[in-house]
Amino acid sequence: QVQLVESGGGLVQAGGSLRLSCAASGRTFRRYAMGWFRQAPGKEREFVAAIRSEYDVTYYADSVKGRFRISRDTAKNTLYLQMDSLKLEDTAVYYCAAAGRLTANPLDYDSWGRGTQVTVSS
Repeated sequence: QVQLVESGGGLVQAGGSLRLSCAASGRTFRRYAMGWFRQAPGKEREFVAAIRSEYDVTYYADSVKGRFRISRDTAKNTLYLQMDSLKLEDTAVYYCAAAGRLTANPLDYDSWGRGTQVTVSS
């Protein structure tokens, strides 16, 4: 079990940037990968990006490739999501999560944060 707390959400204009953070605590060394998901009102939870805990091997959803960048800071035990060229459709609650493998399947993630709201406006 890993405890996760997201932060950094807010209101930004389309084309702007935002950086999300996810502070991790607990049994972080037992997790293989970390990921970001998002969920808009009335929509299914959607995979955004994932990264292996030990190496910088990443995996991105097609919708965010070239715009979003997932990274981590081992010293701070923190996961990040740098979001650039934001679009209206990026509006959602963003969640960080931990999994036993690099995967886009939310069912493979067993630890979740409470989420942080990202709103993109014109």
